[in-house]
Parts: sequence; C-alpha cells; structure tokens
Amino acid sequence: MGVRILKSGMLTTVQDLGRTGYQSQGFGVSGAMDVRAFKIANLLLDNPENEAVFEFTLIGPTLQFTSETIIAITGGDFQPTINGKPAPMYTAIYMNRGDILEFHSARTGSRGYVAFSSYLDIPVVMGSRSTNIRSSIGGFKGRKLQAGDYLMFRIKRRYLPFFLSRDLDLDEYDQEETTLRVVMGPQEDHFTKEGIRKFLSEEFEVTSEFDRMGCRLDGPFIAYKNTSDIISDGIAFGSVQVPSHGKPIILLSDRQTTGGYAKIATVVSVDIPKLVQRKTDHKVHFKAITVQEAQKLYMEEIKELEEFRRQIHKPCREVLDCRLVAKRLTKLFPED
Repeated sequence: MGVRILKSGMLTTVQDLGRTGYQSQGFGVSGAMDVRAFKIANLLLDNPENEAVFEFTLIGPTLQFTSETIIAITGGDFQPTINGKPAPMYTAIYMNRGDILEFHSARTGSRGYVAFSSYLDIPVVMGSRSTNIRSSIGGFKGRKLQAGDYLMFRIKRRYLPFFLSRDLDLDEYDQEETTLRVVMGPQEDHFTKEGIRKFLSEEFEVTSEFDRMGCRLDGPFIAYKNTSDIISDGIAFGSVQVPSHGKPIILLSDRQTTGGYAKIATVVSVDIPKLVQRKTDHKVHFKAITVQEAQKLYMEEIKELEEFRRQIHKPCREVLDCRLVAKRLTKLFPED
C-alpha cells in the first residue's frame, strides 16, 4: 500500500515544513522551498498542515500507485499526466491501484509538489520528515528518491467530503520578472549608500547557481564600506548575503546555520515562493518594506489560505453551477 518510484526526476525529495530547533547544533532546517504551494497541496486534502509531500525540481518523477489514495498537485506546471492523459493541478484527484502519474519538465515555475491523503510512512527524525541531503538524515534514507524506491502509506484514507469543490483556479508562476519585497538589515550599515541604492533600484538575474541551499544573482556590484566579512551569526530563510564579489546570494531551505558575510536584507516570507519558482536568466528586483508591512502581508496570506479552505468545504451546489460541475468532471475524467 504505497507509491513506487519508476523515474526519479532531477531532484525529488520528501519534505515538510522543516526541522526547527536544532540550528544551534548545526543542523539545517530543510523543508519545502515553496511553502505556499506545500500548504495548499495539504489543504486540498484536509491533511495536517505539516504533512510530508514530494518536492521535485525542473524535471518531475514518474510514480506508480499500488493502492487507492487521493492526491493534490501544486507548484509549477510540470505537465502531469495520469495513465497518459492530462491531469489537473490544484485539484483533489482520486488515484486507483496501478495508476501511473508522470511529470515532465517544468512549463512554468521550477518546483512542484504532490501530497497524499494516505500520508507517507516516513519516520520522524528530530521532529520532522524533511530530507536533509547534506546531513543524510530525514526523508527516505536521508537522500533524494531514486528509481525503484517504494514508499508505504501510513493510513487508508480514500474519501474526502465535498470532493467536487476541491478545485482551486491558481496559476502563479508564468512570469519571467518579479519583485521581491525585503526588510533591510541586519548588516545594512556595512554597505555604502550607493550600494544600497543599486540593490533597491537595479535589475538582477537568476544564475545557474541555484539550488535548495541558495540562489546566486548576477547584476551590479553592491559596494560595501570596508569589508563584507562579519563575525559569523545566524542565517534566516531568505537572508540576502553579499560576499566580497558584491553579488547577492539569497539563502534558502538547505542554507547553512551560520554565515560570515554581511546580510543587506531578508526577503519577506510571502515572497520567497516567487523566488524559488524562478528559472535561470529570470529577472529579479528588490523593494524595501517595513517589518510591520511584512507582518501584514503574512496575516493576509493566512486569511487567503483560510478562504481557500472555506471554498473547498462548500457543498458543490453552493459554489458551482451545472456548467462548472461539468468542467470540473471533465478535468477529473478527460475524454479519450
């Protein structure tokens, strides 16, 4: 009773919200890169918010199901198919025993997610099921998934109420340029006024040096006053380091726990998904906001997710007319 990996894709791992409380001992947090897509995948299935999912990058996996379950696919559009037929995203989908779910290369975005109503049978290590590849802990044997791996489910859960309502019309990543809002600091005073001006006004480009640890950007030189070196201190999700070469590096899920380069700013949490779904050569701009504005954005996102939850729990007759019911059924069961 579970799922078999027929093809692993480029980088497919088990992730949840991460391993918190251990950075002081040198263990990174890990966890989903696009937390928004991760949460929506679990929300569509009424899973616990922190339930483990598959995360994949640029090229997705091919999966075979050995028992019935319900799934939800979110994140970038990896052109998913079920038994060779197009599969909908941001929708609860019933999978039968023997069904094959195949992902291809990312049409939009760069990271995708699939959640399971039957819960992956992955041991909890230090409070999390997330894979930390660098430390070889968590997830499935502490590594990325490989062809031939077989992951069991923990429970049999094959029914969800309001099934036809579990469909969100979202497509958030089809763009090559984005603006990331940041809170300045904590070492803003290490940089010249001209360096800060360039950071907030010039255009930067995503490079190929982009993985779960961080994203290196190319663009104008960000000048510092004396040196970019500091006494090592803690690294937050979204910290923007500027080493001596003057180009920003945004640190992400598998970031190191401490770092010795000055941090000019931190990307606000609600905008990190926009960054982690970029591809090489995509353009990035930065905009400074206050801590209070960042907190307001965070609260607005929580309210939005709660609205999604209300939407998928409404009886179908209250939210869909007959034409939309037909459209929903067509998405779930496309014609030959």
